[in-house]
Amino acid sequence: MKFSQELVENSPFRARMFMAGKASLELARDILALDQDQFSALFRKSPMKRAKHGGLKRNAVVVVGNVGGTTDACMLDAAPSDEPPPTRRRALVQ
Repeated sequence: MKFSQELVENSPFRARMFMAGKASLELARDILALDQDQFSALFRKSPMKRAKHGGLKRNAVVVVGNVGGTTDACMLDAAPSDEPPPTRRRALVQ
């Protein structure tokens, strides 16, 4: 194609190392393990910061709820969370 280009090593459009090559469930688990300081450091100068830490965690909870197993459901249920209860309940029900 005329307009397509292979991404270069330091392209701003390449996935961050934290995210690169991970399956959705693995990435969701890793995101849920991040605290605010880790999130800020990992996504510094990244459009991912627009989602904010809470929004990214909320989406990760839904992913884990949709594709995770019973171990993941127990982890979500037992883990302390700053997420609103309806989000956690929705993930656990699915």
